[in-house]
Amino acid sequence: MRKTMPIALAVAVLAGVVTAAPASALPLRWGACPGGGQLPGLQCSTVPVPLDYRDPDGRKIDLAVSRLSAAKPDKRRGVLLVNPGGPGLSGLRVPVVQPFPHAVRDSYDIVGFDPRGIGSSAGLTCGLDDADKAAAANPPYPHNPAEVAKSAELARRIAQQCTSSDTADLLPFVTTANTARDMDRIREALGEKKVSYYGESYGTYLGAVYTTLFPDRSDRVVLDSSLPPEGYDVEALRAQAFGFQTRFPDFASFAAKHEQDYHLGATSAAVTAKYYQLADRLDRTPESGFDGTAFRGFTSGELRNDASFKELAAYWHLLDTHQPLPAAAAPKTDGDRGSFPVGYLGVLCGDSRWPTSVRTYQRNVEIDRARYPMYGAYTANIRACAYWPAPVEPKVPITGTGPADVLMVQNLRDPATPLPGALRTRGALGSRARMVVADQGGHVAYGAGANQCLNDAATAYLVDGNFPARDRFCPAERSFPASRR
Repeated sequence: MRKTMPIALAVAVLAGVVTAAPASALPLRWGACPGGGQLPGLQCSTVPVPLDYRDPDGRKIDLAVSRLSAAKPDKRRGVLLVNPGGPGLSGLRVPVVQPFPHAVRDSYDIVGFDPRGIGSSAGLTCGLDDADKAAAANPPYPHNPAEVAKSAELARRIAQQCTSSDTADLLPFVTTANTARDMDRIREALGEKKVSYYGESYGTYLGAVYTTLFPDRSDRVVLDSSLPPEGYDVEALRAQAFGFQTRFPDFASFAAKHEQDYHLGATSAAVTAKYYQLADRLDRTPESGFDGTAFRGFTSGELRNDASFKELAAYWHLLDTHQPLPAAAAPKTDGDRGSFPVGYLGVLCGDSRWPTSVRTYQRNVEIDRARYPMYGAYTANIRACAYWPAPVEPKVPITGTGPADVLMVQNLRDPATPLPGALRTRGALGSRARMVVADQGGHVAYGAGANQCLNDAATAYLVDGNFPARDRFCPAERSFPASRR
């Protein structure tokens, strides 16, 4: 039997050898951003990086990078790299649209980028039609084992199409570890000895990998709404069913409080019963382009922000009364190259090995249907990752080796990256990290929420370097959004 290198040693070798930066880098040439729709103050450039860091002198790809210069150059303290999560989301516009407070914008050049395989950074393509692109990220809700088997046929076809497309040669290298290495090339191209970082959702895993690989090149790191230390794998996806079940009572309470506006039930229990009623009805007879899968997925997405409760309740009311929905509720797709579902699959499937047995998914669907009846069967269903080639390198094990420079911020009731997984990442980072948890719901805590205690802690760290001495819990500070009346 061939001997293999221990995982920790393999990662150390990859981090220390294949990521060695070139001896010199040309200054970046800033100009207009790709795609049109220029935003004030935003400039773009490209950074060449190796496709395969094991062959640093081999084929290169260009990363699209954006920059919004510090609003007050005299107060500039460095660069803040940002990532919006996903995976599969473009990051070029994030420096402008991210709701950072003025103190942060005054202090940093905020730098975004399209991760490799996404958007303008060698965007992947699978040649999928709109229906398959929707199904790639959101397979049909399974009601029984036979429907899981049917989803497996769809997943296999999507995987075969992606892995035989004209960008299939990129797939083995579209990984979180390589994107982290790309971030260090961006740092060097910017002429910075260190970079600060803010990442949301999947971006927390990217940030954790970066600061694990390059602890001495990380300045101030903020991870908002963290994945588990293993990243976005099959178990992290299944955990969203727990998150949905934990978060839904917030919406049910809001809808019941405003029963006179939306007529969904006068109690939380009645609103919960309405969810099952609508889902079952739409499973049988789709309306306004919504079937049961779309209804569950739309509800899940709207649970991510308190401000969306009004819209969600209004849509439920329209569905409940058999009225047409606004066109904005329909699932959205974009162009094939760099589209979200393709980039999403590229990273999810390239990072982790997923179960390959259909029976495993059939069993998990029934387990999670019983544990989390609102959403469990959906998140446990099979995806194209089951038929993807095996990852080309082991995952980077997140550790506490390095300076104490990682601030984690988290909502207590996060539907997408639930608290238990974030706590495991907190444990993996050990003495490097502090964690601030706010008693509020929703996905993404900093800026998007109304908890001033949490917001102030994150801003004080990014701007002034005030790193908390210990983990902190921030009590709830506001109620749900007001009704439409």
